[in-house]
Amino acid sequence: MSIKEYFLSISLNKKLIGMMLFLSLILLSVLMFMYGQSEKVLLNQLESQTAELSKAIQVGVEEVTSKGSTDQMRLQTYLRQLNTKGLKEISIISNTDEIVASTNPKQVGEQVGPRKKERIIKAELGEPLSKEGKVYNVILPVVAGNEHYGYIHLTINAEDFSETLKSHAIKRIIAAALVFALGILLAVVLSWMYTKPIHNVVNAARSVAAGDLSTELTTDRKDEIGELTQSFNYMVQKLREERALEEKLREAEHLSGIAQLSRSIAHEIRNPLNFISLSIDHLKKKYLPQGDEEEQEKFETLITSIKHEIQRLNKLVGDFLDYGKAMKLNRRETDVGGVIHEVIELVQAKAEKDGIRIQFHEEKFPKLFVDPELIKTCLVNIILNAFQAMPAGGDLTVSTRLSNGRAHIIIEDTGIGVSPENLQKLFDPFFSTKSTGLGLGLAMTKRVVEEHGGKIDFQSAEGQGSTMTISLPLEEG
Repeated sequence: MSIKEYFLSISLNKKLIGMMLFLSLILLSVLMFMYGQSEKVLLNQLESQTAELSKAIQVGVEEVTSKGSTDQMRLQTYLRQLNTKGLKEISIISNTDEIVASTNPKQVGEQVGPRKKERIIKAELGEPLSKEGKVYNVILPVVAGNEHYGYIHLTINAEDFSETLKSHAIKRIIAAALVFALGILLAVVLSWMYTKPIHNVVNAARSVAAGDLSTELTTDRKDEIGELTQSFNYMVQKLREERALEEKLREAEHLSGIAQLSRSIAHEIRNPLNFISLSIDHLKKKYLPQGDEEEQEKFETLITSIKHEIQRLNKLVGDFLDYGKAMKLNRRETDVGGVIHEVIELVQAKAEKDGIRIQFHEEKFPKLFVDPELIKTCLVNIILNAFQAMPAGGDLTVSTRLSNGRAHIIIEDTGIGVSPENLQKLFDPFFSTKSTGLGLGLAMTKRVVEEHGGKIDFQSAEGQGSTMTISLPLEEG
């Protein structure tokens, strides 16, 4: 499993927890690194300050204990070197509380003030360090043997440490802000990954609400979005099945009414038709003119016309009965290509008479488990309808094709076509654009194909011809 597949398979809760742990780990790592760097810088700076402070004390002690006068220039030169290190001022105070040397020339010769005297007393008591704001005052008594020489006063500026701490604090804040910015970016990306497919589901739901049940979503995710998509597809599938069931129920109700009508017609018409047909045969034998061949021929033509009309009416009654019956399929393994050849041979004579050229393009596929007689009836019905759509002759092309695990029978004509307003009603029972017939042929054809688990599709452009496609599943008996 790839990283992408694994990421798409985990749930939203785990993704959020993982993202928070990842950000926390990054933040802790950055803060620990910066803390280590800050500590290292501060230790180096403290070490440097300690060394410089020790040097300053050494210089001060040398100045106090020297027998001659103090070297004012030496103190100032040394202080200039230390100013960048935080040491602000060095003063040497005598036992008489007089400033005898200082890096600040204005203070030389002056007596110490009360505050500084108070610090000297604290230094004598063991508290050499005092603080005023960001400045530390260090007063150290200088004693050699039993002799007290005076005091060293160091003024240390703590701003350098404060600036260092402030600088590192700002760096830590910036680092934390960057980590949180990364977290916001990850949250935006994660939200986009979830909101986009949700919008797709919403749009698909609107299409379904508008009546389009062909909508189907695809996803390879295994998380909540994947479950939502699968649930949506399952819902649409159930709606399709429910719609198909409703259509079958309506058709069943319609068929039930037709069946009742068919039984009534069969009872009221078929028996009298049989009697009339037998009576016509009797009249033909009894009243056939004798001697006059012309009269005899006219009489036989009249009797034949009556018999033909009786047969036509009997066929209409039969169509009613057949459409109203529950269909029973006599399935067996059938070479559909052979059935098509038989149908073409059956209608070839009529095609030649009507000036229609028939072509058959056959692609071999396995035998189908169908009722060959019903399939033959459907093909004859479709081809005869195509003939009627080409009153001035034309071309009829029959072809077979195998695709997507289904066998397709395609019948194309170059006839007058069907108008758009009649296209949707073509397979409705009792709908016909011809003056003869009941309009049950294509309805029966559709019913036969669907009983076989197939589909029938009709495409037509007015004045350009039509295409009928029968699609049957590849099933084994």
